[in-house]
Amino acid sequence: MEPTLNRRLGVAGIVFMVIAAAAPITVVAANFPIIILSSSSIGVPSMVLAATVILLLFAVGYTWMTPRVPDAGAFYSYVDRGLGRRTGLGTAAIALVCYVLLTVSMTCYLGVQAGNLINLWFGVTPPWWLISGIMIAIVAFLGYRDIELSAKVLGVVLVLEVVAVLAIDLGVLFSGEELSMKPLFPSEALVGAPGLGLLFAFLGFFGFEATAVFRNEAKNPERTVPRATYIAVITIGVLYFISSWLVISGLGVDTAVADSNAAPDSIVIALAGNVVAPIFADIVQVLVVTSMFACMLSFHNIVTRYLFTLGQRGVLPKRLSDVHPKHHAPSRASLWVTIITAVVVLVSALAQLDPVTQIYTWYSGAGAVGVIFMMALTSIAVIAFGRSSKAASDTRPPVGVVVAAVLGGLGLLGVLAISVSNLPVLVGGVTESFIWGGVLVVVFIGGMFLPGRTSVEQAALVEERAAHAAPVGIDD
Repeated sequence: MEPTLNRRLGVAGIVFMVIAAAAPITVVAANFPIIILSSSSIGVPSMVLAATVILLLFAVGYTWMTPRVPDAGAFYSYVDRGLGRRTGLGTAAIALVCYVLLTVSMTCYLGVQAGNLINLWFGVTPPWWLISGIMIAIVAFLGYRDIELSAKVLGVVLVLEVVAVLAIDLGVLFSGEELSMKPLFPSEALVGAPGLGLLFAFLGFFGFEATAVFRNEAKNPERTVPRATYIAVITIGVLYFISSWLVISGLGVDTAVADSNAAPDSIVIALAGNVVAPIFADIVQVLVVTSMFACMLSFHNIVTRYLFTLGQRGVLPKRLSDVHPKHHAPSRASLWVTIITAVVVLVSALAQLDPVTQIYTWYSGAGAVGVIFMMALTSIAVIAFGRSSKAASDTRPPVGVVVAAVLGGLGLLGVLAISVSNLPVLVGGVTESFIWGGVLVVVFIGGMFLPGRTSVEQAALVEERAAHAAPVGIDD
């Protein structure tokens, strides 16, 4: 009998992987100062709240459509169902390229951060690419096996991250300093460059959309995926809202912008040492490294599920949809993600690109724009599907779902407009923005001409083959 994927992931397992991809401690320690300095504002809580509301509105339509999408292609499958095969294939191509870019960017940045930590402890700094290679090997081991193993690893890392964030929050809360309500005023978010601040706040949620990617390994995807999506967005939003207020209060509302400009990479870590204990600053540095590793593993798993689904659909070689007979995981797809990641990292290193100012900046910036584009397209697809003949009359979306999808889509289009207008900031220059913008456009258009079945055709094929499946697997 043909081996199948383990369907044992519950809500908690998916939430762990999704929030781990958002990398909470990294967002608090590294992203908050960037939001402050880029917007020249202390109104970060309002920016986080705006991002949370937009994503919750998006989640309403996204989760309504979940039972109507038969596979784990996430954005690709949703766009395929709502806007047609060609647009879906273009989305699939964008998804693969952007998530690979995000995986590689985190892999290289992780090499640098881990190297800095080793230098702090032992006085030597190994080459960043050597550390990145070791991390790729560890992720390859975890990704090749049952998804539950990744979920357990990410669960441990996530708990440590959240505990650290809460420790910083409580440290500020009980530090004896008077807490200011000023960062909570919506008017503060309108100071400076609120659009850029909202964009970076939005990036702190990246990874939550992956809930649907794991539907083939969920116990009950029709219930598990929607619950995990809402829990992930609300949890991340509440944590970031409270933490941003307390962190800014701890830094000082009058000096937070200037201090963030002066030392964006260390200001929150120093705050952690001041309000908790000096050694806690070192602990936070360690957790930032483990957080980046968790993010890297999460993105690896996302790309793996995209390859697996595209193999099932006939868009990519069918062998990518093989399920390991022992681990019951998409191990062959995972192996190819490892190879692709390693090759891109190697080529980038041989090209002598700086791992932070070039690889991380360029790749993550372009990847971020691509993901936001896919989310906006998915909102449009949900609306189009609900109005089309593909949705049976008794399963048409309620008015509330349509309104939420429209509002969420408008919000995402606004964020997309901000990201495109600020693409030079994201990728490091005007010339680079034209290059990467051109790459994304070519990838999307080129993807539209790939072969492959629609989600409906794939579902029918799976049912037809269910009773006659021949053993297909891969060796250990």
